[in-house]
Amino acid sequence: MKAVIQRAAHASVTVDEEVIGQIGQGLCVLVGVTHDDTEAHAVKLADKLWKMRIFTDDEGKMNRSVADVSGELLIISQFTLYGDARKGNRPGFTNAARPDVAAPLIDLVVSELEAKGATVGTGRFGADMKVDLRNDGPVTIILEL
Repeated sequence: MKAVIQRAAHASVTVDEEVIGQIGQGLCVLVGVTHDDTEAHAVKLADKLWKMRIFTDDEGKMNRSVADVSGELLIISQFTLYGDARKGNRPGFTNAARPDVAAPLIDLVVSELEAKGATVGTGRFGADMKVDLRNDGPVTIILEL
């Protein structure tokens, strides 16, 4: 699994002019799934997102997690994270998992976070989504498990 993790002041995702997911302070996370990803990867990603210390403490150091700051998470499926544009100018997406594999793993990330007590917003798998984000910092981390 691959994730682009952005510390957010707020973020939302819209489908067909309707806001379907939104958060205040927290993490906006784009998640891509590849062919050999498993439920164990999804569980590990959820745990990493919950515990990753990228929020500032009272001394201004990135030392607090989304859990520590009572932050929220917006999880958005993003198959294009596995796009390969090394040859030619049009990316190929053969490294991205098929929807029947990817969707349940994205759902598992969400349910694992909710089980930890997180407030989680989501996009809609396979939809044409518009994402609005106010990146805080900016802080952006790319994580591949």
